[in-house]
Amino acid sequence: MKSLRAFRGATQLTADNSEEMRGAVIELLEKTLQENSLSSEDLISILLTATPDLKCEFPAVGVRIFGLTDVPLICAQEIDVAGALPLTIRMLIHAESELSRAQIKHQYLRGAQVLRPDLERSSASESDSAQ
Repeated sequence: MKSLRAFRGATQLTADNSEEMRGAVIELLEKTLQENSLSSEDLISILLTATPDLKCEFPAVGVRIFGLTDVPLICAQEIDVAGALPLTIRMLIHAESELSRAQIKHQYLRGAQVLRPDLERSSASESDSAQ
């Protein structure tokens, strides 16, 4: 039975550039959908945040270019914390899924893996036990 689930992810850019932002958001979205077997019909809403150093455009532009025109989106600015990872976009997808919370594969790409090192360790443990 499907339940409401939250799927997290983040990606880091190399510069405040619209083209790079669009590509990074699309990559993050594609990877999250693929790794968690989600379709556009499963999606309820998507929240995207950007660090204060990203001003080129709204991260939601990449989601719309990807083709999700009927999913509610909202963008917000991350809290400006000293020492925080710069040039970073975070994503929270609410979706209906049959996955348990433990089965969800959150996606941290392009340097954003440092935000969730615990996920890297659990992925490594899973692949070690699969061999």
